[in-house]
This record gives sequence, structure tokens and C-alpha cells, in this order.
Amino acid sequence: KKNENAITGVARELRQLVDTANAPIFGIDKNGRVNEWNDKTAEITGFSKGEAFNKPLVSTFIKSNLRSNVQGILQHALKGRQTSNYELEFETKGMGTRYLLVNATTRRDPDGTIVGVVGVAQDVTEAKKNENAITAVARELRQLVDTANAPIF
Repeated sequence: KKNENAITGVARELRQLVDTANAPIFGIDKNGRVNEWNDKTAEITGFSKGEAFNKPLVSTFIKSNLRSNVQGILQHALKGRQTSNYELEFETKGMGTRYLLVNATTRRDPDGTIVGVVGVAQDVTEAKKNENAITAVARELRQLVDTANAPIF
């Protein structure tokens, strides 16, 4: 009984740690349906846990142009092959985009059987927006130089 209480206490602490982590953490079961969605993921996407749970992750929350790549990464993780630092684009409730750098880790039950995938992410949206802005300015400058009617030194 004492051992059970200790295990329950550790499980409760781990649940609180995941829920309140300052990083987006989300997970899927073997069928690709959301079964983990922490507070930070809810905050950045606008979708509550209740709205996200049991929905197909890829077709519901991933931008359409990346769905096949993300599906492939999740399938690899469901076979035990983890992926680190891949970038994905989450669609937000307001139809915006959040850029996440994700590590996809295989999730196993106590017997070692693969039961899903958990993603721990870093929100890199602001850095991505800055990168896109710099790229746009560089492209405009290149076009200006290329089309100038006078020599530019």
C-alpha cells in the first residue's frame, strides 16, 4: 500500500510537470489521435485539451503542405525511431500559424510495447517571422539592384 501511494504521488507530480511545462507537449496514440495536450500547447494553438483530445493530430492541427512529412515522422516514431529538431507548422484556432521545433519520442507502456508518440517542442514562431522578414528584404534589395538603370557600387 505504501509503495502504491508513492507511485501514485510520483505519477501526479509528473502529470503536473507535463501540464504546466513552459514548452508545448503533445502526444498521439497508435492511431494518430491526440492523447496528450499540455497547457502551453493549448495556449499557443488556442485549442483547449477538450477540443484537441481524440482528434487526428495531423489532419486537424498540421498545415496541409506538411502533413505527409509529419505523418512520416510520426510513423517512424511509432516504429521506435525517434526524430529530433524537425520543424512543423501548427494551425491555430484563429487560422494562424505557430512554428514549432519538435522532438518526437516513442511512448511505451510498462511492458515496452509502443503505444504512441509524444512531442516536446519549442515555439520558434517569432524567430521564423524575423527570418522570413529578413529574406523578403534581401529579395527586394536584390531585385532593386538587378533592375537599377544606373551602376551601383
